[in-house]
Amino acid sequence: MEEKRKIRVGKVVSDKMDKTVVVEVDTPWKHPLYKKTIRRVVKYYAHDEKNQCQTGDTVRIVETRPVSRQKHWRVAEIVIKGEVADIQPKEITN
Repeated sequence: MEEKRKIRVGKVVSDKMDKTVVVEVDTPWKHPLYKKTIRRVVKYYAHDEKNQCQTGDTVRIVETRPVSRQKHWRVAEIVIKGEVADIQPKEITN
């Protein structure tokens, strides 16, 4: 039997909540009449049980039953660990 759950791949933009990450999925599509490529960006709240994801990671999320009011996705796996600079603006000097 075929799996009917939706799967998306996106980038983690926030991991400040407990067991929750915000994943930004970028979907390019062509306009049917004008043929211009348009970028559609959607943010999903995903359940991260072990708090493994960090900002900048590329993750695969899978649709699941509602976990809370906004969370209907869960993190299936971390595809690529991201690199995020930990330099604050005060630390940069000219």
